[in-house]
Amino acid sequence: MDYKYIEQLLERYWQCETSLAEEEILRAFFSQDNVPQHLSQYAPLFAGSRAQRQVAALGDDFDSRILAMTEERPAPVKARTVTLRSRFMPLFKAAAAVAIVVTIGNAARFSMGGSREAKDEINYAGYKDTYTDPAVAYDEIENALQLVSEGISSAAAADTAAAAAPGGNNQTDAQ
Repeated sequence: MDYKYIEQLLERYWQCETSLAEEEILRAFFSQDNVPQHLSQYAPLFAGSRAQRQVAALGDDFDSRILAMTEERPAPVKARTVTLRSRFMPLFKAAAAVAIVVTIGNAARFSMGGSREAKDEINYAGYKDTYTDPAVAYDEIENALQLVSEGISSAAAADTAAAAAPGGNNQTDAQ
């Protein structure tokens, strides 16, 4: 018997040029019991694909199982609001840790006797009173404050006069 057509179909099959109908012809041919010796090496290939097609067939309950899986919905995820305070919380914690370390360091330094340096000490013995009579000292302070008050009043009057004059502000002219 001449198996030239089957051999041509096999050649086209290996080049991926066969149609589904031609592949079905090859499956039918290799599922027979009397396959020629030189083509028998291809029989397991086409017989196995038929067995796989039968195993891979979907069951009658496939649609109902898929629909049941799609209908099950997980619980919705709750969104958290992120406030500015919660975003800066690590920074606040770090600042608090630094403040605690500095405070403990200062407390340790002061407790060890390094509380004040010599230049911070006040020498009250070096000061002298310039007036022996408190009434005279009060009159001198009153006169000094009166002079300061007059100076501030005259400066304020000059500023208001300059602002009221045509041409605007004279501060740019003075500079």
